[in-house]
Amino acid sequence: MEKLSATVWAWFTTGQWLAPAGKLAVAVVIVAAGFFAARLVSGGLSRWRGRVRAGRPIIYIVEKLSGYGLVLAGLFVALSTLGIDLTSLAVFAGALGVGVGLGLQGIVREFVSGLVMIFDPHVHVGDFIELENGVRGVIAEVGPRASRVRTNDGLNVVIPNSKLIESQVINWTLKGGTRRIHVPFSVAYGVDKALVRDVVIRAARATPFTLPETEDRKTQVWLIGFGDSALNFELVVWPTFDAVKRPAAMHAAYTWAIEDALRSAQIEIPFPQMDLRVRSLFGQEGGEAFAALGLKAGHAAEPAPHPVIETKNDAADALIADVEREARERLTEGRE
Repeated sequence: MEKLSATVWAWFTTGQWLAPAGKLAVAVVIVAAGFFAARLVSGGLSRWRGRVRAGRPIIYIVEKLSGYGLVLAGLFVALSTLGIDLTSLAVFAGALGVGVGLGLQGIVREFVSGLVMIFDPHVHVGDFIELENGVRGVIAEVGPRASRVRTNDGLNVVIPNSKLIESQVINWTLKGGTRRIHVPFSVAYGVDKALVRDVVIRAARATPFTLPETEDRKTQVWLIGFGDSALNFELVVWPTFDAVKRPAAMHAAYTWAIEDALRSAQIEIPFPQMDLRVRSLFGQEGGEAFAALGLKAGHAAEPAPHPVIETKNDAADALIADVEREARERLTEGRE
């Protein structure tokens, strides 16, 4: 014991510990510098990605790979500084591979799935997606284990990367394009279909996020079926790209505009009901049937016209406000 104490004391007093301590300090500084450089480069690329509209997926790939690469480079240089022969780690890497296969396969699976997502041309950061469980939102980030999807209600949903790879994903904004939507509505039987079409198309065109019509993208009204007490229609319309990313508000805004238009044109929107019509009574019909009962045939009173009232479309206002806020955020990130 005394010999061991003397050896340790001599090791400290002769300064032999300074060399390994200095190497360790340098290695720590190199690792910290690698992390700092990775954070700096990733932050700069992220701000650049927020300023541009085109090429965002490529920038995101470079951002992630450069961050991972700088961290790994710092670790390898630090190990070399400590005098560790990297070739001697081959046996350790083999043993680690066995351990990964047995106990860490879930983590590796999610990490590899994240790398696949980064290079996947069909799902990018910034796309608006819909999952099988009904979750809809923008892909805000692809991490090493899970991806973050931000819904329009401000919720951040963390989803394992493998779920996005293996399950069905609806990409509403693939290739930066818009999509056609269908907004159902109903009117009473006997209403002039041409009038219904005119007033609804006029209301849809007046909505600020409806795209101008082209040969391939037209705003239309379809008669899709006969209900128990109504004719069932659909407004078929092409909204803007920013509106597509907010489907709930967009659908509510069009529904509000349709109701305003129908009410202003005094077109009846029916409710479920059942009418009993007697075709004949005691062998008589119409006025003769009334006379047989000692009654006078009457006429249905004309409905009073509905006043045209300007209403506030909250859903449309909310959608426009969200688009303007997103534009301001991109502008602020660009200035920074």
